[in-house]
Amino acid sequence: MSSVIHAGDLAILLYFLVLNSFYALLLVLSIPEIWEQTRLAEDEDFQRLMQSDALPPITILVPAHNESATIEASLTAILTLEYRTFEIIVVNDGSKDATLERLRHAFDLYEVPRTYPETIPTKPLRALYRSRTRTRLLVLDKENGGKADSLNAAINASRFPLVIAVDADTLIEPDALLRLTRPFLLGRQIAAVGGTVRVANGCTVKDGRVTDARVPGRFLPGVQVVEYLRAFLFGRLGWNRLGGSLVISGAFGLFRKEYLYAIGGYRTASVVEDLDLVVRLHRYLRQHQRHYEIPFIPDPVAWTEVPESGRILSRQRERWHRGLISAMWQYKGMLFNPRYGRVGLIAMPFFTFGETLAPLVEVAGYVITVGGLLLGAVNADFALLFVLVAWGYGMLLSLWAVVLEEVSFRRYRRFRDLGRLLLFATLENFGYRQRTVWWRLKAFWSVFRQKQAWGEMTRKGFESAGKQVMEPAKARRTDAQR
Repeated sequence: MSSVIHAGDLAILLYFLVLNSFYALLLVLSIPEIWEQTRLAEDEDFQRLMQSDALPPITILVPAHNESATIEASLTAILTLEYRTFEIIVVNDGSKDATLERLRHAFDLYEVPRTYPETIPTKPLRALYRSRTRTRLLVLDKENGGKADSLNAAINASRFPLVIAVDADTLIEPDALLRLTRPFLLGRQIAAVGGTVRVANGCTVKDGRVTDARVPGRFLPGVQVVEYLRAFLFGRLGWNRLGGSLVISGAFGLFRKEYLYAIGGYRTASVVEDLDLVVRLHRYLRQHQRHYEIPFIPDPVAWTEVPESGRILSRQRERWHRGLISAMWQYKGMLFNPRYGRVGLIAMPFFTFGETLAPLVEVAGYVITVGGLLLGAVNADFALLFVLVAWGYGMLLSLWAVVLEEVSFRRYRRFRDLGRLLLFATLENFGYRQRTVWWRLKAFWSVFRQKQAWGEMTRKGFESAGKQVMEPAKARRTDAQR
């Protein structure tokens, strides 16, 4: 029994050593990527090109369900983005509040006939509206079908070759679209591109813009700032050098429309439609032997609100991991399959064995280590080594993510904010990490029970001029609503 416990603990120790070393590799690979992207963003000739007619036209897709409290302000902010040619398609997805009425009143809508084919099947449309005051705006009113179904309806109605999906409560920086289209101007075969999503909690928001970036003082939203920095700044940046990530945030990603049509649009049965879409995109392009890239660039920024209560956060993380498990199982044919290149040989194994199985392995490590200590099969030095590899290594990576943010983009300019980031990066492993492991572990049981619900999502609203703005109409979102 002692030999079995020791061997099990050694295997788990090796697992975390390899996993965290891969994260460290992503961190190292992200450094030249940041330098390259910063050089391009500051190039004067390239900046002039970004202001010219060479920019490809874009359709912005905005699914909306029960968004009457914020829809007018959100669209007004989107309409003022710094970009030459774009259109906005808002999809009122069977809202039960005054979303459509607010849109009709704010933008002077009038009904128009449908003049495009329904390439991707969706729930029935009730009506189409155009604005007399904003010629770029088209509003679709349809029966409730969820977020993925709404995006598919908007794709059908879109006129331009590039589409970007934006949540109705996401705040996009004014020049974000200019920066996001940069890879398309370099003569490369770009299938999709992802930008950075940052945490808006605690920031000052005015007229739909983050005017003062701050790190929240409360622990839960504050520690999520560190998570987002780690995930975007070196997690997804590092994947640029390894064949492209499997994840482009559903709140901020630009896609070539012809490829979305080719794969049938968003899959309505998935609870993480963004991950599912990108995996299917990789699979389709590899199967058809297309040369393509799906890069991530760090300087286009969108801001989003994250959960501030453990109850809501647990539902979000359980759903995310449930979707990851389902996607890895559904597309298991890509795993270690050389037909899919580095996606099949590197990305799929990492997301399957590194991301998907991590909570199971970590819980097993706790049980075996504690049991081994009690039985005398594991000495205290080995247990300490396990904690250092599983926690300490991860803590160093979080601290390096904060350092990377500080030396590159410096969105948080107060010493107090830097201190909070360093504090949250340190404390993350003591309590919070274990809670997220438990939430992700519950996802396996949910998959076993074939649970499909999104769960409720409560939002407080963004801060404006330092005061909290409440959004009662957006208090609860159920599976049917999303």
